[in-house]
Amino acid sequence: MAKTPPRAWQRMLSGRRLDLLDPSPLDVEIDDIAHGLARVPRWNGQTTGSHIFSVAQHSLVVEDISRVLKPDLADRWRLAILLHDAPEYVVSDIISPFKNVLGGDYKTVETRLMRAIHTRFGLPPDLPEVHRKLLKRADQAAAFVEATKLAGFEKDEALKFFGKPVGIPAHLDLTPWPADKAEKRFLARFNALSER
Repeated sequence: MAKTPPRAWQRMLSGRRLDLLDPSPLDVEIDDIAHGLARVPRWNGQTTGSHIFSVAQHSLVVEDISRVLKPDLADRWRLAILLHDAPEYVVSDIISPFKNVLGGDYKTVETRLMRAIHTRFGLPPDLPEVHRKLLKRADQAAAFVEATKLAGFEKDEALKFFGKPVGIPAHLDLTPWPADKAEKRFLARFNALSER
């Protein structure tokens, strides 16, 4: 008798069944992404506050920083920045040291998911280099402030790992939100960027 291959798909609350090895853009729904990211903790949950600091809230912070760094950026690229960690609604937020241990297989799955997500929302499968560099700067700035304000890093240690932050908005509030608030705010920003 032939052995059944292991399950490689995730059932979503929308009813979609997302195949991790061959994700279809047709199985990607923004409500599933927002719901999942609002419940995935950054920093493995090792942050201060009454609630986790979610990937959804982090994504909003990164997009906010990108607006300071490049105020004239088109909405479609802002949308790509907002969605930069979207695969984590399925694969969770794995900290960089563990990604290094896992190696290329994790990155392959993450890249396939990101391409399906981009395609679903009318973005090119791969982010153009100029926008990828902007995203990296904004993401590292967010990591620095999260690390020092929420995750117990000393400033010198954070500078070593994330570099000197640029583009931090004066109004930035890192108070961790409840999951439903993070989900609603992520969806609202997605809708605002999609509708323009």
